[in-house]
Amino acid sequence: MTGSNILAIDNGTQSVRALLFSPSGALLAKSRVLYEPYFSKQPGWAEQEPELFWQKICQACKTLFEKEDVNPESIAGVALTTQRSTLINLDKDKNPLRPAIHWLDQRVASKFKRVRGLWGLAFDLIGLRETIDYFQSQAEANFLAENDPEMWEKTEKFVFLSGYLTYKLTGELVDSVACQVGFVPFDYKKLTWASQSDWKWQALPPIMPELLIPLKPPGDILGYITPEASHATGIPAGLPLVAAAADKACEVLGTGCLSPDKACLSFGTTATVNTTQFKYLEVIPLVPPYPAAVPHAYNLEVQIYRGYWMIEWFKREFGQTEQTMADQMNVEVELLLDDLINHSEPGAMGLVLQPYWSPGLKFPGPEAKGAIIGFGDVHNRSHVYRAIIEGLAYGLREGLERTVKRTHQPVNQIVVAGGGSQSRAAVQTTADIFGLPVAVPSIYEASGLGAAIDATVGLGIHSDFTSAVESMTSIGEIIEPDLNNHSLYNDLYYKVYKKLYRKLQPLYEKIRDITGYPTQF
Repeated sequence: MTGSNILAIDNGTQSVRALLFSPSGALLAKSRVLYEPYFSKQPGWAEQEPELFWQKICQACKTLFEKEDVNPESIAGVALTTQRSTLINLDKDKNPLRPAIHWLDQRVASKFKRVRGLWGLAFDLIGLRETIDYFQSQAEANFLAENDPEMWEKTEKFVFLSGYLTYKLTGELVDSVACQVGFVPFDYKKLTWASQSDWKWQALPPIMPELLIPLKPPGDILGYITPEASHATGIPAGLPLVAAAADKACEVLGTGCLSPDKACLSFGTTATVNTTQFKYLEVIPLVPPYPAAVPHAYNLEVQIYRGYWMIEWFKREFGQTEQTMADQMNVEVELLLDDLINHSEPGAMGLVLQPYWSPGLKFPGPEAKGAIIGFGDVHNRSHVYRAIIEGLAYGLREGLERTVKRTHQPVNQIVVAGGGSQSRAAVQTTADIFGLPVAVPSIYEASGLGAAIDATVGLGIHSDFTSAVESMTSIGEIIEPDLNNHSLYNDLYYKVYKKLYRKLQPLYEKIRDITGYPTQF
């Protein structure tokens, strides 16, 4: 080992970042390469060429190494974190057979065989049949085998993006346990591939055990950078690639939320609230906790699917003025959108938004749709934007309350991460709605930092995860709640927001019956 710094590669939804961290968690250098998240051949489809992900990693790394203050000799090892649930079919030569199915893809299988036998009877008795049907319909393997059987017959391995990029870097088809988040036969309790008696094999008949690849826990070495990968990326050959985790799990670790009393709110494309537990618990029945970025641990996660994507929707549909001004001023558009929040009062003059803009697995159910209620002639763009921010915070608060109720462990600290955390107005609104101080990490790149933490422990730079977190994470600012605003938000939360889904659910079901959207099973 010639150095002690860590190169963290963060392959997110809209960009790739190459990040150089010191053992103390300082971000020494950074390179970011943007790309189009996906292309659509049909409405609702989202795909991307696997080679594009690799090309962008190569570009980001080479750009990083071109910086004068970056010395490749200072790097002890590499860690990789990627977007979750993006899947790739590989042939016998380990080449992609088709574009990757992106995690934002909305296509569904329709001809799957329902789970039968004792498992099917059990699901019927406990009222989870529709949840299982949803799982089967959403599974990419079921859709591909149904609609492209010739391609599926040629599939030698079925891997997540993390596994594919690990192969490109090391020549080894292996992946981290903590990257297995998706519709695959994975045992989330035992943190390994499911046993043959597990219902998931019946739910996912196209997936045979031989299609899956070996898994290693966070901190283990996955392989070593090959000469070919070194030539393509500039990363020194022979450096170890240490198993990290998927991006959300790395965010949780990178914000220092290693104990159940700390919650990580991710203001990303999917908004989430996570706590780390060392005991398997399901916040929502049959919706498992995901593998944490530390071994033998779980992230109890509640999602708002396409959460902060709603901000992108708002910018596209209503924020052209701010986007144009931001481009002219060379600043992030979120800074200007903060002014929209500041020009409206807490409570958005009575607008209340329910952020179920994509259906869920159990709560909200597959029938769910979004809603904004309370419109009047006084409302403008600023009120709609504030209602989006408030609705997302309400949803995350509800998720955290469900977690606390399930674990019986109170949360004393909230830490934010993700793109939306750069908006001070959004963070302040969140603090006001939760009625708790909200901490903003001193380093924005929480996902990359979490991956780097995995690498430092795996390489022995830090002796364990507790000491690594203490050494490498820190809080930059704590936003205190405005108690007057909190009182108003409490009334809206309990008397309006929490009643919306129960009252609107029958109407959502009728909309689905009439229009077919979201899909009826």
